[in-house]
Amino acid sequence: MTILRAAKAALFILSIATGTTAQDITLTSHDGKVEVVGTLLGYDGEFYRVDTRFGELTVDGSGVTCDGPACPNLTDFVAELRFSGSSVMAETLLPALARGFAAQEGLTVSQSEEPHVYALYRPDRQAPLARLVFQATDTARGFLDMAADTADIVLAQREIRPSEQEMARDAGLGDLTQARRSRVLALDAMVPIVSDDNPVRQISLADLTRVFSTQITNWAELGGPDAPISLHLPLAGSGLTQAVEDLLLAPAGAETAGNIARHMRGSDLVRAVANDPFAIGIASHAETGQTRALPLAGGCGHALSATRQSVKTEDYPLTAPLFLYLPQRRLPRAARQFLAYALSDAAQVVIRQAGFVDQSPEMIGMGLQGDRLANAISTGGTEVGLEELQRMIETLRPLSRLSLSFRFEPGSSHPDAQSRSNILQLAQALENGTLDASHLAFVGFSDGDGAAASNTRIALRRARTVRNAVLGAVETSIPDSIEITVEGFGEAMPMACDDTEWGRKVNRRVEVWVR
Repeated sequence: MTILRAAKAALFILSIATGTTAQDITLTSHDGKVEVVGTLLGYDGEFYRVDTRFGELTVDGSGVTCDGPACPNLTDFVAELRFSGSSVMAETLLPALARGFAAQEGLTVSQSEEPHVYALYRPDRQAPLARLVFQATDTARGFLDMAADTADIVLAQREIRPSEQEMARDAGLGDLTQARRSRVLALDAMVPIVSDDNPVRQISLADLTRVFSTQITNWAELGGPDAPISLHLPLAGSGLTQAVEDLLLAPAGAETAGNIARHMRGSDLVRAVANDPFAIGIASHAETGQTRALPLAGGCGHALSATRQSVKTEDYPLTAPLFLYLPQRRLPRAARQFLAYALSDAAQVVIRQAGFVDQSPEMIGMGLQGDRLANAISTGGTEVGLEELQRMIETLRPLSRLSLSFRFEPGSSHPDAQSRSNILQLAQALENGTLDASHLAFVGFSDGDGAAASNTRIALRRARTVRNAVLGAVETSIPDSIEITVEGFGEAMPMACDDTEWGRKVNRRVEVWVR
């Protein structure tokens, strides 16, 4: 009889625990030979988590009886899943997914506020089947709550920081940077916004950095009116602001200035900017309201706007994936079912309707690549000749670009967070047959630094690396009918100019083209 989800050696140790001082619960095997005494940490409807003098143990509830004041009511057990973190996720995205999950499973929903609690009921059961608790705090607080065991899952608008990784390890949560410990739930982007009355039509990332570090303080320096710039951001601890610090300011060695108007809610920020012709803010792509988003311009005049496709492909440089950071321990069955739904194809429509960018792959035909091809001709490296451009066109003409792209962390060949999620997503699509394709091409591109021939080799090597990562993530097999190839075109089709670090980062990528 298997009672413990622990090493077999633990059974021997536990068999001598009968003399332990009584605590919250005592779990006794049905034959009476094994007894576990300790403090109940949790019960998920299937397994007990118990803090014993031998450490934390997980015990299969089907093999034991429970005695003590903390024993759960097995008849009316309610699975509870506690989320904490990003307010926009807790107040908008997760509630929408809870309602979508309930509709799919034939459940009814009872909602209460502060915190946002969604109780899910089955028609044949008086007690809730599950209770989902969404604490609207901020990303940093979410990690603190997980470390304090007051939250099960973190809602994050940015990747975990090194100090938070260390805190999680010290709290016994393990390594939250492991691939299976985080999931990209949806996609968002950080967009600079202005009033419709502001005449400025675009801004470079370099100027945006200088604006929010107050190196630029007047609109005249940006081609606008002679007026001081009013700055607006979310609260200092919010995930969006921290993402601005990590992705926009830190690479330039800059910091935010002290004279920035801070807003608790994104809607308040948007309203303030919309009503001030001399204001600029950075907002979520999902929440721009009556403001106008400024495209990001490169030094050679090529501008990138935050659109659904440019965020999915990560061609827009300030993309901001929305993460779930998960515990090591096993979650209740109802919680696992909810998370599986939140990451499923069915949830993508709900995510899109909530105002965020979903992760459903899209096909972008060659006929829609006009701007990119024109940019390839006008700004491609001087060493890229007509013959190489023709080879690229002939290779890609019969194919369509998939919106799943792969980019890399600065100074490494390690895929960034969104790309790691894309690897798993593409592997699953190949495995379950949802990607209807006969030919799959991993196509590598590079920036223009260095010799063209060397860049082509680098691009090809990156394409092979991504292909191998995708195939390595396939758990069973993929259809033999799918032909998989790799190509490298180096600097032949730049997305942006190479005169800035962000431009070079955008250009270093692996695209997926299918037929």
